[in-house]
Amino acid sequence: MEINASGRALGAEVTGLDLSKPLADGDEKSLRAAWDEHLVLFFRGQDLTDMELMAFSKTFGELEAPGKNPYGDGSPFIPEFPLINVISNVKSDEGKPIGNLGDGEAVWHADMTYVANPPKGAILHGWEVPVGQGDTQFSNLILALEELPADLRKAIEGRECIHDESHNSAGMLRAGYEEIEDPEKTPGPHRPFIFSDPMTGRKALMLGRRPHAYVPGLPLNESEQLLDALWAHATQEKYVFTHKWQKGDVLMWQNLWVLHRRDSFDPAARRVLHRTQIKGEAVSA
Repeated sequence: MEINASGRALGAEVTGLDLSKPLADGDEKSLRAAWDEHLVLFFRGQDLTDMELMAFSKTFGELEAPGKNPYGDGSPFIPEFPLINVISNVKSDEGKPIGNLGDGEAVWHADMTYVANPPKGAILHGWEVPVGQGDTQFSNLILALEELPADLRKAIEGRECIHDESHNSAGMLRAGYEEIEDPEKTPGPHRPFIFSDPMTGRKALMLGRRPHAYVPGLPLNESEQLLDALWAHATQEKYVFTHKWQKGDVLMWQNLWVLHRRDSFDPAARRVLHRTQIKGEAVSA
């Protein structure tokens, strides 16, 4: 096994492993350390069944079910594997989506920061990917906090942000919610701007996602200006790693230490990825 850093602010390629087979103890330990260091890891040319994807994912923690399927009755996309989510624009012969998020752009976000225990991480396996399209980008929120300008650091001290629970990362309204135009009325928990890991003491910005966000206690125009400045800082190119998808890729990231986004792609192209989610702990300031 070799771990090859991307040369960017995060991200590394891991070679020399067949993830369809159980990991040796030494490789498992090395992968855990590499994931902590690089935050994003990827593996090329992996031919995995869903059972094998889940077995590999369990190396890094307990798996949990994804959010409810937004289509139909909310049942899992793969009934026999309810712990696997499908990210896809493909539709069945009956015209029903086989997966979530479609083909549009997914804005910068961290996954499910609106729940009490956001996921620790996620792992994607590329079954079908359009070449040169639908790239996934990641931004290092640890480094972004370390280099946060003094005026922005002062502006967020003691303040929180509302993390919208009514929309997904593609901007789709979740079932059971109504569209709200005023960000001050956004439904969702209030989170401190700085996340601290109680186990390691490591800190990062906690931003969630920009649309519908609001900073309680500030006039709306001041909240918008502050949030715009934070997102502009945190997503600068110097903090970003871009993953260019190939069929068979396995891509994994530590959810609360990064933001991620996806480029849009040709609606006529097929994109199918299977995703596992690793259970996280409660967040704290």
